[in-house]
Amino acid sequence: MPIQQSDVLYTAVATAENGRDGRVATDDGKLDVVVNPPKEMGGNGDGTNPEQLFAAGYSACFQGALGVVARQEGADVSGSTVTTKVGIGKNEEGFGIIVEISASIPKVDAAAARELVEKAHQVCPYSKATRGNITVTLV
Repeated sequence: MPIQQSDVLYTAVATAENGRDGRVATDDGKLDVVVNPPKEMGGNGDGTNPEQLFAAGYSACFQGALGVVARQEGADVSGSTVTTKVGIGKNEEGFGIIVEISASIPKVDAAAARELVEKAHQVCPYSKATRGNITVTLV
């Protein structure tokens, strides 16, 4: 269920200059990066790119969701990591992205880890926002 404007607790504000070959900065100055297309897409690859920024945000958000689920389940996810791979490629509408999420949860067995990851995928705001729009694979 979508939230309403009155439910918003925080709003991030970022402004891009020159699209994929320029600069992106937040209004508070905490993020200010040069963005360039990766070499694989014909760019110089000197800066970061939107896919890396999305992967970073998604992995951090998913790690947070994993922590929420773990607390509810009484599981120990300390020392865990979440890696998110974001791929970009051509499709019939121009370009699209695909995501692969993997988690390392050393203090729980493989079956319990899989269950925690699947539950985190249900509560993670990034997962909710992308559900039905892009392919997201949990590995």
